[in-house]
Amino acid sequence: MNSVAAIVWFLLALVVAGTVIRSLRIVQQAQALIIQRLGRYHATLGPGLHVIVPFIDSVRAILDLREETLEFPKIPVITEDNVTVQVDTVAYIQVVDPVRAVYEINNYHLAIDRLIQTTLRNVCGELTLDEMLTSREQVNQKLRLHLDEAADKWGVKVNRVELRAIEPPLEIQTAMELQMKAERERRATVLAAEATKQAAILRAEGEKQAVVLAAQAQKEKQVLEAEGEAQAILRVRQAEAEGLRLLREAQADRPVLALQALAALREVAQGQATKIFIPTDLTQLLGAAGAVGELFQDARKEG
Repeated sequence: MNSVAAIVWFLLALVVAGTVIRSLRIVQQAQALIIQRLGRYHATLGPGLHVIVPFIDSVRAILDLREETLEFPKIPVITEDNVTVQVDTVAYIQVVDPVRAVYEINNYHLAIDRLIQTTLRNVCGELTLDEMLTSREQVNQKLRLHLDEAADKWGVKVNRVELRAIEPPLEIQTAMELQMKAERERRATVLAAEATKQAAILRAEGEKQAVVLAAQAQKEKQVLEAEGEAQAILRVRQAEAEGLRLLREAQADRPVLALQALAALREVAQGQATKIFIPTDLTQLLGAAGAVGELFQDARKEG
């Protein structure tokens, strides 16, 4: 009996231990645990240790709340100008509402895959091949808006959608390469012509500036020569004027000298001598002034 009781107690302890372990749930960071009670939604458990009711509560799903990368295979797309291209896309999504992601859609990954294919065909069908190749950012924006609007019902946020590759048919690629080569050659020719034009313009400008500078130098030379001649003439005129002034002063001093000589002769005449010899220069000096000469003649008569 004791052995049987021990076995029973051992089994009971195992059951209790299993029940306790079953009631404990550890949720990792950036995860969400959907709990159902008797087949209905009960709670969403966040990161940490949680206790649930065994055999009544059950785990419906474990969701990763981090941003996910969904890569999609190449799909054929017909553009507006009837060119079939292979488009490779990648999407970045994130679960923002775990409850809706579990109960509103069966498999949101598959749903987004199908939604990207249909939306990509609709968006690219409105664009030509050249517009697709040159307006990838606009295509990405349109895809993101359409997908985000549809996936919002499922509790999923579409953060970004990128076109990784756009591959047109081989003959289109060959034609595009030839077109690009011709465009490069045209640009090279235009650049060469533009360079030649600029060189000619610069050369003409240089020659023009050289002529202008030579003319300015000749003009400045003539101006300087004319100024030199004018200054020389001015100095000659000043020298002549100074000479005339000195001559006039000298002529103005001759009557004074004559009067002084006359006074000296009068003093001599009043002496004892009977004859007076008058120098020739004094006679000429006295003769230069009429009034003085008359006085001199009177003086001689008196003597």
